[in-house]
Amino acid sequence: MQSKFLRLLIGWTCIAPALLAVAAAAVANEPIKPIPFETGADPDRAALGRVLFHDPRLSSDGSTSCASCHDLAAGGDDGERVSTGVEGRQGVVNSPTVYNTALNFKQFWDGRADTLEDQIDGPVQTSFEMGSLWPDVVATLYQDDYYPDAFGELYDDGITRVNIKNALAEFMRSLNTPNSRFDQWLQGNANALTAAELEGYRLFKDYGCVSCHQGANVGGNMFQVFGVINEFFKRRGNITEADLGRFNVTGNPEDRHAFKVPSLRMAAHTAPYLHDGSAATLRDAVDAMFEFQLGREAPDRDKDLIVEFIKTLAGESEELSP
Repeated sequence: MQSKFLRLLIGWTCIAPALLAVAAAAVANEPIKPIPFETGADPDRAALGRVLFHDPRLSSDGSTSCASCHDLAAGGDDGERVSTGVEGRQGVVNSPTVYNTALNFKQFWDGRADTLEDQIDGPVQTSFEMGSLWPDVVATLYQDDYYPDAFGELYDDGITRVNIKNALAEFMRSLNTPNSRFDQWLQGNANALTAAELEGYRLFKDYGCVSCHQGANVGGNMFQVFGVINEFFKRRGNITEADLGRFNVTGNPEDRHAFKVPSLRMAAHTAPYLHDGSAATLRDAVDAMFEFQLGREAPDRDKDLIVEFIKTLAGESEELSP
């Protein structure tokens, strides 16, 4: 005769796969997916890219590195409305986080770069960012004690524009932030979120925020006109060329004021918000979305709960401050 313990063990052995299948199906049906732990980045080239990322000699006056506008310890941006580049020149849009950029379908607010490699040309060469010319950058790196051997070990043709961009891109590919509390919940940890945070997620879906912010990056996979319901730019005034967004790339009138939907993954760390940095807090950004994108009213409590949910999306990285 089977012992009671053995019968229970056999019963659990039969039930457990079914429960796991149900849990897996539930995650599969969620519009947000966990960030994968594996990035696919080449570790040696990423390590070289990390050195380049922090090297101000990529800029024309030796004052500005990639990390100047993308502080990895603080969330991957600089906390400013717009960034300051060489000679104190001001940028024209808010610097987004560099974390999880490999998950974006395009790069830059207006999506003008298809790949991370293509994106690197922008900050290096733009006059109000790093203001450099690639031949000067290559020459500078060849004069260094470290870079010639480091590139020579990893690239057959040594230090070139293409290889510098590749190393930087590999480092950026390594900057994912898996294992957020929300991802832990998606993967079956029922205790990873509080009741308030779960309610915030329900509201996030019910109000329609998830129609633009979904997938592993909770955004970054489509363009959307800013002010689709109410005219944000008409109210704000002083429209700049940067405010035209995707229109500057395509010339299509339907793309006027369209921008890549930003990822919310690191939003807890990356105030201010929106392409112009006009939303000082995460709650301000949620207010703007309700007014200009959703065209809906919502109680303060609901908005606050959505903010609490968004804070659970930020994951882990060795580059982040504890």
